[in-house]
Amino acid sequence: MSLLELDDVKVHFPVKKGVFFDRTVGHVYAVDGISLSVEAGQTYGLVGESGCGKTTLGRAVLRLVDITSGEVVFDGTDLAKLPDEEMRRYRRRLQMVFQDPLGSLNPRQNIESILSEGMAAHGIGTDREDRREKIKAILAKVGLPANSLSRYPHEFSGGQRQRIGIARALVLEPDVIICDEPVSALDVSIQAQVINLLEELQQSLGLTYLVIAHDLAVVRHISDVIGVMYLGSLVEEAPSDALYAGPKHPYTRALMSAVPVPDPEVEDRRERILLQGDLPSPANPPAGCRFHTRCPWVQDKCALERPVLTDLGDGHKVACHFAAEIEDGTIGLTRATGIEAVVGTPTEEPVADEVPAVKVPAQKAPADSVAVAPVAEQPAEAEAEAEAGAEAEVGAEPEKAAGEASAPEDKAADTAVAEDKAADTADAPDQPDDAAVPAAEAGAEGKAGTA
Repeated sequence: MSLLELDDVKVHFPVKKGVFFDRTVGHVYAVDGISLSVEAGQTYGLVGESGCGKTTLGRAVLRLVDITSGEVVFDGTDLAKLPDEEMRRYRRRLQMVFQDPLGSLNPRQNIESILSEGMAAHGIGTDREDRREKIKAILAKVGLPANSLSRYPHEFSGGQRQRIGIARALVLEPDVIICDEPVSALDVSIQAQVINLLEELQQSLGLTYLVIAHDLAVVRHISDVIGVMYLGSLVEEAPSDALYAGPKHPYTRALMSAVPVPDPEVEDRRERILLQGDLPSPANPPAGCRFHTRCPWVQDKCALERPVLTDLGDGHKVACHFAAEIEDGTIGLTRATGIEAVVGTPTEEPVADEVPAVKVPAQKAPADSVAVAPVAEQPAEAEAEAEAGAEAEVGAEPEKAAGEASAPEDKAADTAVAEDKAADTADAPDQPDDAAVPAAEAGAEGKAGTA
């Protein structure tokens, strides 16, 4: 029997609504049916994107959150059914290294007080001096000086605070340590130191680790077996080397394609799988396979039936209906996996809206302008005739315009002549005196000028 076994573990958080009387209107399915086993002295790596339920599962093992259903069997005992007092005694053998090293340490206690508190609660050490000597030995194992006992958490760097968190777990001499993102808040150089420290402590003390992380490079370096979580479920589980050499689940393939490769030539040649859409809400998970809303190889069956974690051989387990067909290439892609999966399908050229025709009243062209009508597309045989007609039209246009411009001037001259004739006829019967003749002539000239 394995040291730690999880069988169909579920953790559902109720969603309450109401002002005076709370009523449950739904649940958040943080962990929904996880089954796995961890052997003694082994490191089990649990990976997945943020929000998939990794941390909730780790807290459920320690009963820091209530387990809705399922079994957590540790060394033959089901922790999910233990009373609180008995579970408190088991926590000496099950410890946790938290993600935030500063937030997990009491800022009002010095390091000696923080580390000795758990020892006193579980009866480790005969007196204060004995516990102090044990604490100094543990601090030396994690690379901290003995004068750290009187100092406070804010006086240490991030890497040193994480070492203090590891020391707090080690002073109780546990069998299993759950490491929740133990190096995610640290610099790269400090990450390597903490990872190497965990490996050294495992070899010297025979520890068993459950490492929760989203950094695939870290998990590969430290883990013996890796489990991949997606939306509260375990979708793939395999030995570390086998999983990285040949991932079989579509989600694992997408995760592995995101791991950077230091060789630029290999990086340019390898396939990059980009997933469409966002992670669904754990309060309303999709029916059937949880990954079918983003899977590049989705089929009709995926939306109807939830796949079971099945062993394909050599300890490689996959929860996918078509894992073998995808690997053989008998099933093609049904969704895009390139850059169009992120930015969407390429848009078509914009088509201008049709503008309704507006009737423009005809206007008279100026005398010096030449009106050229638009020529529609015509066949090659009629093109010569159209050009000849256009040239004749253009040649005749200036003469027509000139004739129209001279018409007002000729009309004014004719009007003046007619008025002169009328004046002469009116004066013919009676010959005016000499004084009236100049006045009549002046009036006729004035009218002609006005016209």
